[in-house]
Amino acid sequence: MAIQWFPGHMHLTRQAMAERIKAIDVVIELLDARLPGSSANPMLAQITRGKPALKILNKQDLADPVRTEGWLDHYNRQPGTRALALDASEAAPTRRLLAACRELAPTRQGLARPMRVLICGIPNVGKSTLINTMVGKRAARTGDEAGITRSEQRFVLEDGFYLWDTPGVLWPRIIVAQSGYHLAASGAIGRNAYDEQEVALELLASLARGYPQLLTARYGLEAGLREEQALEVIARKRGAVSAGARPNLQKAAEILIHEFRGGSIGRISLETADEYAAWLSQGKVLEAERLLRKEQAVEAGHIRPARRPAGSARSR
Repeated sequence: MAIQWFPGHMHLTRQAMAERIKAIDVVIELLDARLPGSSANPMLAQITRGKPALKILNKQDLADPVRTEGWLDHYNRQPGTRALALDASEAAPTRRLLAACRELAPTRQGLARPMRVLICGIPNVGKSTLINTMVGKRAARTGDEAGITRSEQRFVLEDGFYLWDTPGVLWPRIIVAQSGYHLAASGAIGRNAYDEQEVALELLASLARGYPQLLTARYGLEAGLREEQALEVIARKRGAVSAGARPNLQKAAEILIHEFRGGSIGRISLETADEYAAWLSQGKVLEAERLLRKEQAVEAGHIRPARRPAGSARSR
């Protein structure tokens, strides 16, 4: 299953960001520390190319600390980029973030040359919670649901420091299959865009590879079980059974995804930088093959060429 989710308001947000970025000094991109590669929007990378970047690995308290350090090293080696890890509810993140922005754009300071920062990221990554913590009041709507913020907002963090918030956006086509599952498991994709049982099975496969001990501790799963068998065990352990004592796999899938999101299973990161690089490389090959087949079908007259929205671009 290829998971895709790109509501109409995301296209409008992309257009607005392309205009706003012209006057921006530093771009803060919030990433999910449990899936940094999958939660890095290639569409944003294209729009913000050439701007100093501050990568924030959010929800670090839910992520594997060893893998988080690996991702921070990965981003901090990139030119014009700083990376920090935090929890969006951290009591005082403002000082760290402002200092990092000034390090990236040292000539922007004071009312004469104010710092203009754009904060962006995928849906449900914690932008609104972070902004409310920084501003010191409930300035932005929050919720455990993708797509809460729908319009751009501006905040003054201190004299000469302006922050623009944007709605969470994905990209028109997710070409890394693993990313689609990871984004769905994290809550970045609307529920109507994926099958929860399929996402749960993929999540179990990832956890069995990287964190088998956590599955055993949480659900009593034995090594070597197929994902379908593991989901049945979870259903019975959690009392999710239907008539005739049949395991309710849908309910079990919902339980697994909910407990992953809440950190009940343990501190988990679903990907390393090297793993994601390999997936992306393979995804680009498959996408190039798909586009070639489509082009050949258009040339042969089997299908009509698709109309591409103005200003849109192919994603990774």
